[in-house]
Amino acid sequence: MYKYKRNMTILLLCNVIILTAWLNLKELQVNRVASTMAFQIEFMEDCAEMDESSFIGMVAEASSGQRVVDYNVLERKAKYVLSEEDYEVLLQIVEAEAGCEDIKGKMLVAGVVMNRVENSQFPDTVKEVVYQRQHGVVQFSPAANGRLGRTSISDETREAVERVLYGEDITEGALYFASRKYADPELMKWFDNSLTLLFSYGGHEFFS
Repeated sequence: MYKYKRNMTILLLCNVIILTAWLNLKELQVNRVASTMAFQIEFMEDCAEMDESSFIGMVAEASSGQRVVDYNVLERKAKYVLSEEDYEVLLQIVEAEAGCEDIKGKMLVAGVVMNRVENSQFPDTVKEVVYQRQHGVVQFSPAANGRLGRTSISDETREAVERVLYGEDITEGALYFASRKYADPELMKWFDNSLTLLFSYGGHEFFS
């Protein structure tokens, strides 16, 4: 009888220990879930307060222990800010002068126009540069022969102009360009004798 009671007591104690361990384990899981949810909510609230354009880079620890760095996201800013009229004229002159060129050829023409806008020897706006006459001679033939304003602007021309306006400069400082194949021979003599040839690309030669 004594041995039976002792065995029952031991069995009861084991059940109590198992039940206590099970309850502690469940409480630990509940606390872990609660803390995880609280962290997620707090993290999402913090992210919601961040401005995407001024997002401060975060440093995260990968599971392997490697440090992973997310760098600042920088807002892209235009180098040139044009009026709607100047922007349209720039698109038109690039399409008229370099519609058959690749995107680099289009960027070169747009770049020359913007170089002139920035240069004190030329007018201060795109429209004035494109329509300028020196000694009665037009600087850009499409401004005189009626092609300017009658061209359909391609997506590639828009991309080329945007890239130049955002600061991509591949002109090497060129202020002039000419297509020797189609230019007046006397005009090309002036280019050759008065200017410095920088390079040729596509159907154009570029001068400073």
